[in-house]
Amino acid sequence: MLLLPYKYSRWRTIAIMSIAAIIGLGLFLAKEAEVVSYMSDDPKACVNCHVMTPVYNSWMHSSHREWANCNDCHVPHNNIANKYFFKAKDGLYHASIFTLRKEPEVIFMREASQEVVQDNCIRCHVQQVTQTKYDGWITDHTQNRTERKCWSCHQEIPHGSVHGTSTIQYNIAPLPTDTGETIIPEWIKQELKTSKNEE
Repeated sequence: MLLLPYKYSRWRTIAIMSIAAIIGLGLFLAKEAEVVSYMSDDPKACVNCHVMTPVYNSWMHSSHREWANCNDCHVPHNNIANKYFFKAKDGLYHASIFTLRKEPEVIFMREASQEVVQDNCIRCHVQQVTQTKYDGWITDHTQNRTERKCWSCHQEIPHGSVHGTSTIQYNIAPLPTDTGETIIPEWIKQELKTSKNEE
């Protein structure tokens, strides 16, 4: 058995205790920050940061709620590695801004996020964007629709026209998204049932 001089064993003890404290603190912070939830596609993970509550609530009341969650629009879908790399990079940026209390009143996408959202708009709405029936009589139809940002025209989709963190009424906590209910009003459901019965 090799005996180390006293000063080396003391430093080894301090190093082990320091590493254990850092790992313990890291695990505690990861649990408190609900880090694992960010790996899911659950929209409620986005509201772990309170500044995202108005964005979440506006999405909850939009038609996109029925078809797309946050990751469907805001994360790349070209491969799994890029998806999680982008989520980690963007999440660390958001976490640092939120921790430093530097979040703006109105949140805007950075350039990298704009590219991702634009690509995802086209990915889901490719038929509407690239319909060839117009190419014969509208000059540069496809280029016109793919080279500019979708939200230059569709400004209120899916987060509405009110974008400030303090401007949405009753902006306390997210509404549950897993209730199985749709946002289709009852009178439309009745109308659909009536029209089916008449056929």
